[in-house]
This record gives sequence, structure tokens and C-alpha cells, in this order.
Amino acid sequence: MGGSGSKLEKALGDNFPEGEHYFGLENFGNTCYCNSVLQALYFCVPFREQLLQYYGKNKNMPDAEENLLTCLADLFSQISSQKRKTGVIAPKRFVQRLKKQNELFRSYMHQDAHEFLNYLLNELVDILEKEAQIAKDNRETLLPSEKIANGPKNGLSNGAKKEPPLATWVHKNFQGILTNETRCLQCETVTARDETFFDLSLDIEQNSSITSCLKNFSSTETLNAEDKFFCDKCCSLQEAQKRMKIKRPPRVLVIHLKRFKYMEQLGRYKKLSYRVVFPLELRLSDTDEEADIEYSLFAVVVHVGSGPNHGHYVCLVKNHNHWLCFDDETVEAVDEAAVQTFFGSTQEFNNNTDHGYILFYESVNRN
Repeated sequence: MGGSGSKLEKALGDNFPEGEHYFGLENFGNTCYCNSVLQALYFCVPFREQLLQYYGKNKNMPDAEENLLTCLADLFSQISSQKRKTGVIAPKRFVQRLKKQNELFRSYMHQDAHEFLNYLLNELVDILEKEAQIAKDNRETLLPSEKIANGPKNGLSNGAKKEPPLATWVHKNFQGILTNETRCLQCETVTARDETFFDLSLDIEQNSSITSCLKNFSSTETLNAEDKFFCDKCCSLQEAQKRMKIKRPPRVLVIHLKRFKYMEQLGRYKKLSYRVVFPLELRLSDTDEEADIEYSLFAVVVHVGSGPNHGHYVCLVKNHNHWLCFDDETVEAVDEAAVQTFFGSTQEFNNNTDHGYILFYESVNRN
């Protein structure tokens, strides 16, 4: 990318951020889905910084087992330690590891970027939790005298107090909590169940917005007829109202627009090219937080193509007030106004096939 690299440096000129690196990623046949998500994660600065800290602590570990986390940390370290400001890096080790671990990504068929993001974040969490458990077990294999000297904490014997689940730095960045509330219409008892999420998958409609999609996501649904709710207090099936509410929003809010829908009359999935406006600044209200949460858009994974089984992915990134388009090996500066071209189209048949698919927002008023 010598040519486009120098072109990007010329375009940014004196405004090129100090210490930042804008590197394209080589495509190994069909790995644009992977490249686009990796760019979004690289420019999620808290995630990048914590991953690089992890790399620094573990790079000299003897007999360290290679996994997706070590391969990702190595890739981010390669990019951040480059002497040049721009260029191309081949994420070969990471892609090889991904294909080795999951046969879903081995074929040369078109892959889903959202599916990959989900798999990657959950895999990173599994690795970090296992490492933390090993470290904890190692700490607990103390000499008997040390165990007696330290004694059980809080006066409780071993196993008397259940420890809370470990919150890794992946959790701290991406995990939010949803509350599923069901209210019995007979006795008015509300049953609430919490569940965690790394991203929100939203149904979309033509000429809508992220705000309206979020309202639909949290709208009240009536359970009646065959869908009645079994109320523990009434000890019988009752009509009820159900709603999903964001109880605790994450620091980084990832929104997946459900652009691929199974059409029964067609017997296959179809891409929805609906126009869905996603704002640069997003305000989340109706949560359990004391104040509204304000978010700023910093990355968009865009699906290019008319159908779900073929196409291409690129990533738009906002970094130091610059918008950039990462298209595998090519990186170009774009105007902020260009983001609007990825909202979608108002007509079903349109030449524009580039649509926002995964949105990454970072909170601006939380620690």
C-alpha cells in the first residue's frame, strides 16, 4: 500500500495523529469479514490498550499456548509498533488460528461479520477466564503454614461464600445487562430476569432510525391465547405483558442491524436494504442509570452487496476526529458526510448496495 499509504499521509498532512498507525490488512481470499471487525476493535481504544497491556505481560512467558487471544494481541502489537505511519500487515497467524479452531470459518464461502465478532469476543472471554482460574488455583496451592497464617477471609471457611463471576476487560468494555420483565395481568406481579449481552441485534424497518429500532426492542408485548405466561403466584397460565429493558448499558455499545431475514415465500435469506439512520451521537434513556447515557459513533462495519451469500465488508472508523475507510489493504480518508451514504436506500431496487451492518458506539459521559 505504498501509494495509497503516502496518499493518506498527504491527505491528513500535519493533522496525522501523533503515535497513531493506519494500516490495511491483507485479504486471504474471503477474509474481509474478519479484517473489517479487527479494524473496528483496533480503534476501540480502551480495548486496544488493554490488549496491548496483556501482550506486554505475556510476551515473554515460557511455553505460552497459542490461541486467538495471543494471536490478536500479537497482531495489534505489530500494528502499534510500526515505525511507519501507514502500510499493510498480513494477519496470517490470526486467520490461520481462527480457521484451525472453528471449521465454520475454513471455507471460502461468504462469512458473516457479526457471527465472527460474536465468536471472537466469547472466545477471548473463555481464554481470560481460564487463565484467571489457573492463576487463582496456583495462588491457593500455598504451603499449609501460609494457609493458616492467611486464614479464611471474612471468617468464612473455604467454599462458604460463592465468589462473583470474573469480569474480564472484555466484559468491562462490551458487556451490558438486559432485564426481561413480565407482568401478570391477573395479579400484577412482575417477574424480572437479567441477562447479559455483548451486542444488541435490532430488527429494522424501512425509513427508520436507531432510536426507533431501540424503542421497538423495548416495546411491550402482550402474551395471550397460546402464548400465555405461567404465573407462579396465580399457579396458572395467565395473560401477561412482557418487555425487554436495558438495565445497565455497556461502555461500548455494539448494535447489529438484522439486515438478513429469512423469507418463507422465497425459502431463503434476503438482504434488507432499508434506510436506517444511525446518528453520530446517540442518547440512551430509560435505563437504570441515574442520567441518560451519551454515546459517540466510532466505527461502522459495512456490508457491500445485494444478498447474504455474497458481497464484501469494509470498515469506517473515526479516530482523532478523522473518518477513514478501511477496505482490506486500502485505507482512505473520507468526509464525515460520507457516513450518511451507508444508511441504506428508500427504494427496494437501488444501485447502492453499501449498508451499515454493525455499529460501534463509545460512551462519552462514563468512566
